[in-house]
Amino acid sequence: MRLITDTNDNIGVVSLSQALQMAEEKGLDLVEVAPDAKPPVCRIMDFGKFQYEKQRRERKARKQQKTIEIKEIQLRPKTDDHHLGFKIKAAREWIGDGIKVRVRMRFRGREVTHPEIGFERLQRIAEELKDVASVEQRPNMEGSTMLMVLAPLSDKKK
Repeated sequence: MRLITDTNDNIGVVSLSQALQMAEEKGLDLVEVAPDAKPPVCRIMDFGKFQYEKQRRERKARKQQKTIEIKEIQLRPKTDDHHLGFKIKAAREWIGDGIKVRVRMRFRGREVTHPEIGFERLQRIAEELKDVASVEQRPNMEGSTMLMVLAPLSDKKK
């Protein structure tokens, strides 16, 4: 097996017993890092410390990760204009905060036979919010619902 020391020195090809003896002398572990290589590569290291450092890196990466939040507005084709105004106002606030908004038009019963009514409503919403949002996903039917996703405009476009 090919052996690499704790100081990243490449010792070369040695026997398993030699590698184990060297690791034991330093009070460290012998860890196989590339089993598929010819010959397999092993490293002398403190395995507990290695695992701890790996967990720390993963935790730090999770903290720095930005989660995308999506709020949703649900409407029906018969939703009153006054109620629609409240929904648009809420969507404008969310978009102002940098949150994406999913607009869901739900069709019940025979309403499904007239998707153009829902499409017009979604187009109207997109038109009213075009100063703060862009349409990320155009309105499309998924079963008995029609979805549209609005995303905040980037600073460049404002």
